[in-house]
Order: sequence, then C-alpha cells, then structure tokens
Amino acid sequence: MEKVTTFLKHSWEEVQHNVTWPKFNDLQGSSSLVLIASLIFALMVGLIDYLFENGLNLFYQSF
Repeated sequence: MEKVTTFLKHSWEEVQHNVTWPKFNDLQGSSSLVLIASLIFALMVGLIDYLFENGLNLFYQSF
C-alpha cells in the first residue's frame, strides 16, 4: 500500500510542478477544430449511406 501512496504523491507533484498546461484559447481552438471535423465526417458518412441505400433499392427494384 505504501508504494501506491508514494506513486500517487509523486504523480500529483509531477502534475502540479512539471506539466505545462495549454492556454484556454488553444484548447478552445482545438475543440472547435475537432467539432467541425467530426461534423464533416458525419455528414460524409451519412451521404455515403444515403447513396448506397438508394442505389441498392434501385438495383433490387430492377429485378
């Protein structure tokens, strides 16, 4: 148990003193970029799904 508490103490000291945290503006910009990229990706996947669904329906109706 002593090893675990020592590890946690050292980890907390590392986070407090040695980690360089990004500025809020940097985080906001990165989050916006991820949001926009996710929306574009979702729209592309939705469009491909729509095209495949309609294409397969046309193909099956032709028989």
